[in-house]
Amino acid sequence: MINLFSDTQTRPTAAMREAMARAEVGDEQRGLDPAVTALCHRVAQLLGKEAAVFLPSGAMCNIIATLVHCRPGDEIVADAGAHIVSFEAAGAAALAGAAVRTIQGDRGIFTADDLAAALRPANRYSPRSRMVVIEQTANMAGGTIWPLPVVEGVAALARQHGLAVHMDGARLLNAVVESGIPATDFAAACDSCWIDLSKGLGCPVGAVLAGSADFIAQAWTWKQRLGGAMRQAGILAAAGLYALDHHVARLADDHANARRLSDLLAGATGLRQDDAEVATNMVFFDISALGVRAARFAELLAARGVEIVPVGPSRLRAVTHLDVGAADIEVAAAAIRDLAAELAAGRPQ
Repeated sequence: MINLFSDTQTRPTAAMREAMARAEVGDEQRGLDPAVTALCHRVAQLLGKEAAVFLPSGAMCNIIATLVHCRPGDEIVADAGAHIVSFEAAGAAALAGAAVRTIQGDRGIFTADDLAAALRPANRYSPRSRMVVIEQTANMAGGTIWPLPVVEGVAALARQHGLAVHMDGARLLNAVVESGIPATDFAAACDSCWIDLSKGLGCPVGAVLAGSADFIAQAWTWKQRLGGAMRQAGILAAAGLYALDHHVARLADDHANARRLSDLLAGATGLRQDDAEVATNMVFFDISALGVRAARFAELLAARGVEIVPVGPSRLRAVTHLDVGAADIEVAAAAIRDLAAELAAGRPQ
């Protein structure tokens, strides 16, 4: 199976497994796990923040940041397609009591002017606008990269109005590798920021949330409330350290493979790709012209050995990652084209 379902499907490499097996461990909650301590220090430096905390997932990073920044009845401002809006089981509302106000951005990106139009006036009738979320890269918009001046403009306006700025950095390092802009520059405008270890970096689990020392102290309180420490988590943290040493620069390969897939699918019968070129490691296409639903197309394609994910009634997404090589891209593209041609010709499946 060529798995283009998501970059969350990556498996630890043999060398990463070896690093995990060698990890020295201790009680993470007491600050005695060397690998966890080293990973948090490393990510804090990477993002230019005072401190960091190791967490099981990026979704937990988002909800803990929300719990620190917001109070019940506050409002979060985010793009309509942001992960925090549609893929976190309404955690902001359920756990933090915070509402979400959405902006219809341009490919997942909104400007300072867009934010200004969305902010609530200060009065007794409206929720208090309290946190703005920047998702870097913008997943459902095509893995697009927020330009640094836009990030800085949105953050500056947010601060003028007393909002905290949180960066959902699930694929921040994809943006760094593609743009050449350091992670510290993207994160500098943000009060909190995190990176995911289990997507393009290829770790089996984990994310690291960073911010000021006071923010991380509060984040630890919420980590405790939501389930506590992970104890001898150095086995997992060692994978993160290995990935930061060996799997960042190679993200460029994933981007090249995504562009190659897009090129191979160009002009395919019944497929319509987004107008903009591939930004990082995601390829989206629409199959409305084929007369089948995206879920059925994905099911038929899986039977041919290629897995992608439906993200709408007629829209599908393919994501490249370290477990997918250049040769796999050629095979996957041929399978997608062939299936589309057969469906367009009305052949039974």
